[in-house]
Amino acid sequence: MKLGFVSAILADQSLDEVLDFASEEGFSCVELMCWPVGEADRRYAGVTHVDVTSLTEGEADEIKGKVADRGLTISGLGYYPNPLTADREEAQVAIDHLERVIKAAPMLGVSQVNSFIGRDPSKSVDDNWPRFLEVWKPLIRCAEESGVRVGIENCPMYFSQDEWPSGKNLAISPAIWRRMFEEIPSDSFGLNYDPSHLLWMQMDYLKPVREFANKLFHVHAKDATVDRDALDDVGILATPLEYHTPKLPGLGDIDWGKFFSALGREGYTGPVCIEVEDRPYEKTLAGRQGALRQSSRFLRSFMAEELSE
Repeated sequence: MKLGFVSAILADQSLDEVLDFASEEGFSCVELMCWPVGEADRRYAGVTHVDVTSLTEGEADEIKGKVADRGLTISGLGYYPNPLTADREEAQVAIDHLERVIKAAPMLGVSQVNSFIGRDPSKSVDDNWPRFLEVWKPLIRCAEESGVRVGIENCPMYFSQDEWPSGKNLAISPAIWRRMFEEIPSDSFGLNYDPSHLLWMQMDYLKPVREFANKLFHVHAKDATVDRDALDDVGILATPLEYHTPKLPGLGDIDWGKFFSALGREGYTGPVCIEVEDRPYEKTLAGRQGALRQSSRFLRSFMAEELSE
């Protein structure tokens, strides 16, 4: 396995600065954010470390050289919009840019793109399904033609009233993943797996590792705590941030020993990228970098094979 991090937490750093930090701290890879240049409409969005809108072969070669010179790899290109939003104009912007990210990946020598399925939160899973097929069949076809795999993160994108009542990402559970992969059967369509989202939804985060082993394209390392007293007070129909808190790996309720054991048992050898969404660490650049260092020290104890290389 290769230890890296998601570049969104270093939004105020240039690509060179992100790569320098990754190299100096002994990371193997970085997931680079590829949002369109402009304002972000939510936390951790709108970060552009690679602008794919007009990427030339020369620019791509320059980026590849910067990455290689530091002994790193790009674990994937990340862009996490809502391609199924009810606003069709907004959705089309997301779809068009996601296609650009997919087509840019091979220019950069990258075979992985990570994203969200999206969702209209006012509709049920079944009512979202026709739109899912309409949007994602062509996107996965584009990925196949580009030699790229698309990993869908399993974050529900439901935290507060802004995403009420069902969240903005359809791909939240094994039942839905099973249906997705049955109706769009492709070696280019899989998961960017984050165990913390299953944990706060009161689900087993180890069991799916076995069933979906061949669909685990990329892993995010993030933790979470569930406040049982708060959950007992407000119930599971409350907005999720009322009873759970995202944390750095090792500071929450995930059993990382069991999780890495499950990954190893299924032969996973891909990227494990730290995703920092722990607010006490986010006030300063030093705090965010410190969060990555702390998470790295913790996770390396489960990744001895990487250290021995």
